Amino acid sequence: MRHALLLTSLLALPASAAEPPRPPKALVLKASRLFDAKTGKLVSPAQLLVVDGKISAVGPSATGPLGTEVVDLGDATLLPGFMDAHTHITGEPGDDWRQDVLDDLQRTVPEQTLDALPLARATLMAGFTTVRNLGASDFVDVGLRNGIRRGLTVGPRILTATTGLGSTGGHCDAGNSFRKGVLAEESSRGVANSPEAFRAKVRENLKYGADLIKVCATGGVLSRNEDVGSPQLTQAELDAIVDEAHARGRKVAAHAHGAEGVKRAVRAGVDSIEHGSFLDDEALALMKKQGTYYVPTALALKGVMERADKGLLPPENVLKARTASSKHRESIRKAIATGVKVAFGTDAGVFSHGRNAEEFGLLVDAGMKPADALRAATAVNAELLGVQESLGTLEPGKLADVVAVPGDPLQDIRRTQQVFFVMKEGVVYRNDRAPVASPAAR
Repeated sequence: MRHALLLTSLLALPASAAEPPRPPKALVLKASRLFDAKTGKLVSPAQLLVVDGKISAVGPSATGPLGTEVVDLGDATLLPGFMDAHTHITGEPGDDWRQDVLDDLQRTVPEQTLDALPLARATLMAGFTTVRNLGASDFVDVGLRNGIRRGLTVGPRILTATTGLGSTGGHCDAGNSFRKGVLAEESSRGVANSPEAFRAKVRENLKYGADLIKVCATGGVLSRNEDVGSPQLTQAELDAIVDEAHARGRKVAAHAHGAEGVKRAVRAGVDSIEHGSFLDDEALALMKKQGTYYVPTALALKGVMERADKGLLPPENVLKARTASSKHRESIRKAIATGVKVAFGTDAGVFSHGRNAEEFGLLVDAGMKPADALRAATAVNAELLGVQESLGTLEPGKLADVVAVPGDPLQDIRRTQQVFFVMKEGVVYRNDRAPVASPAAR
């Protein structure tokens, strides 16, 4: 009876409570420039017609029917909505790592979900209309993805991996922070220790809503063990994970710092390598040959070092962070020079959400051309995420995910940190240049 009453109550809710915000029927966007993410060049002047949440036309003829609203953004550049291929959007660190550990143990799932809402909003307002979330507990990421999709809350489009897969005591095993007996379950849900056991974990993640699979192929910086780069999965285990995921049409992202773990993951056929702090020439050559994407997450190490310098990390993590940082930029430079496909990802959640665009400047500092950095977060990421048919470029027929920055980001890539206009599927979520009515006119 109780279930029947609940169902009746839900059906009685107004339809608008479960519907996403509707875009205007037609809208024209104008600006001085438009970034063509296919060619990496600017088109000037920029004019773009949006109809029913999709791009209908681009160029001088993109005018729409008589009476169509025109939003003129002035001396600005229109770009495709940015994509971050590596986030942890359901949390971020506080100022006391010991308290963070306690909070993780104490917060209920509803609290975790409520805490995630402003983080999702901050990400969208920074211009990131799509993110790939690579690890979260209690399926909070699945619920957040679904709630945003239904219009119940504001945030980016999310593709999520749910819990990362890893070995006992490895980087994806949060249980290694505690002595035996403290936790009801000694290891994290994604932990396994054989090829067949990992196949079962892939199936379990997909059963509960994962869009892709994330695996920890090596140690990491922020886990509570001493080794950042050693391989933590056998070749057979990685082969099984990738085979099972690909058989189900899902991609695999591999957290991997050390070269040997990277090579095992690439041989297994993973779609992307995350971090890659200690890439050697063999690993880079293999990645290029296999077409494996590299997601450097340069901002992650910057954010970790900021916390380390403030004394906000345990000593063992500080040591690992300094070790990884000493090699990481060299790995990015080599990857760019080798011609490896570099995608844009930040590891947001290691640092506060909303800072994601700082990654652009770090990529350019490491030797990437500004246009290629912009493409990494748009057209290249669309291919990595498998959404290139609907996102990644400003072309007719694609979803109207559009951001605007002042001036010319090819001249100053850090203009990307000054996003003032955000549109997602035709809905304007931010426009700092919108005219404000005077008090008398209200």
